[in-house]
Amino acid sequence: MFVQGFDNDKYLKLQSQKIKERISLFGGEKLYLEFGGKLFDDFHASRVLPGFAPDSKIKMLIELREEAEVIIAINTADIEKNKVRGDLGITYDLDVLRLIDAFRGYGLYVGSVVMTRYKATPIADAFRAKLEKLGIRVYKHYAIEGYPHNIPHIVSDRGFGMNEYIETERPVVVVTAPGPGSGKMATCLSQIYHESKMGRKSGYAKFETFPIWNIPLNHPVNLAYEAATADLADVNMLDPFHLEAYGERAVNYNRDVEVFPVLRAMLKEILGECPYKSPTDMGVNMAGNCIYDDEAVSAAARQEIIRRYYAALCNNRKGSGSEVEIEKLELLMGKLPCDPVGDRPSVECALCKAEQTGEPAVAIELNDGRIVTGKTTNLLGASSAALLNALKTIAGIDKEEDIISPEILAPIQTLKTENLGGHNPRLHTDEVLIALAISAVGNPSAARAMAALPSLRYAEVHSTVILSQVDENTFRKLGVNLTSEPMYQTKKLFHK
Repeated sequence: MFVQGFDNDKYLKLQSQKIKERISLFGGEKLYLEFGGKLFDDFHASRVLPGFAPDSKIKMLIELREEAEVIIAINTADIEKNKVRGDLGITYDLDVLRLIDAFRGYGLYVGSVVMTRYKATPIADAFRAKLEKLGIRVYKHYAIEGYPHNIPHIVSDRGFGMNEYIETERPVVVVTAPGPGSGKMATCLSQIYHESKMGRKSGYAKFETFPIWNIPLNHPVNLAYEAATADLADVNMLDPFHLEAYGERAVNYNRDVEVFPVLRAMLKEILGECPYKSPTDMGVNMAGNCIYDDEAVSAAARQEIIRRYYAALCNNRKGSGSEVEIEKLELLMGKLPCDPVGDRPSVECALCKAEQTGEPAVAIELNDGRIVTGKTTNLLGASSAALLNALKTIAGIDKEEDIISPEILAPIQTLKTENLGGHNPRLHTDEVLIALAISAVGNPSAARAMAALPSLRYAEVHSTVILSQVDENTFRKLGVNLTSEPMYQTKKLFHK
């Protein structure tokens, strides 16, 4: 059940103020500002901090539009393995193009793309050539032996000096990426190294949301961040540098703590002294000050960890996940503790419905706590049935009322099986919504059901089988939170 617990307006005000203070710290000459997490659509933050607007970061960046340019970093290994953004369902390389279009749509200047940990392979070089043909400047940064611990080697011509220097034009350089592990911080440090070799002054700061430094280490929100990066083996930890400098407990994560000595050495060389005493100092993170209902955000974070667990199980079933990631998520659930069945009401309801019918089933927990289910029939898949039942429930329509005319459904089934060569006459969720939209023209009940669609956002959905990509995408676009049992509906080896 969705309950807000985060003050987004307060967050925008406090965060914008802190960013401007950080820019002035370095005299406005050149600041490399690493943006952690997602810029346009931080759905993880909106899920674990209910009330957080997914586009909050971009709203703040627009205020710096005239002073800022953007560098997008992508780890070459993510291109090679076709890594997919779980929230959007697209690969990281395609997301680079999406990000460029999105930045430009807001009037922000994208200066270049940097391919980190670059290796010359046909796939990597094809991506680089594609970008260059589109008029986008591409730079190559390489894996550095001993990174991040061998500071003398890293801060040398054989370390950062091997990377191509990224030409920039504006005083604030925002470094962002499709996802974690893309090399954003290393890109910033490499640039600062080259700037220092050319006798230029520059600085670094980090715009980060997670982990939240001023809430407990094992708070569900911070554990949800570990769950989101379980495939990277990230670990939240107390910042030892912050504790030593200020006697204050602050939460950070292992990669920032490990790389801090490199950052400190670099800034000492450039500025004569390092303005930061800890990794926490270098971040700009006011999110913890904007939580007003800890119980609400804690409950939301627990649900996120459970969802990540089911996603890892399904990915492993598909052959793209790992047992290590699953074990990490099980450990996180044990810390809270939370139960993937008992603490997610839609799971038990879906499993019970499937047991009763002997067919796949879907359950949807609405934002007011009511749960509706859908079963597989000759006409509809379980997802489509559950979706229609949910809309009827929200709109106050009798469950037995047909809100889609058979005269509309029959031609769609014929089209699928006789004209398009399909073998499954059941309608997917996107097809049902199109049929519902057509019915709404002359059917008041269908029109009321269509009007109820926005109320599905934040609903919790569970399926007893792995859904088709079509159904997953439809639920994603509707803004619902989906989990599935790690099993297929059939025993076929090939699944669309």
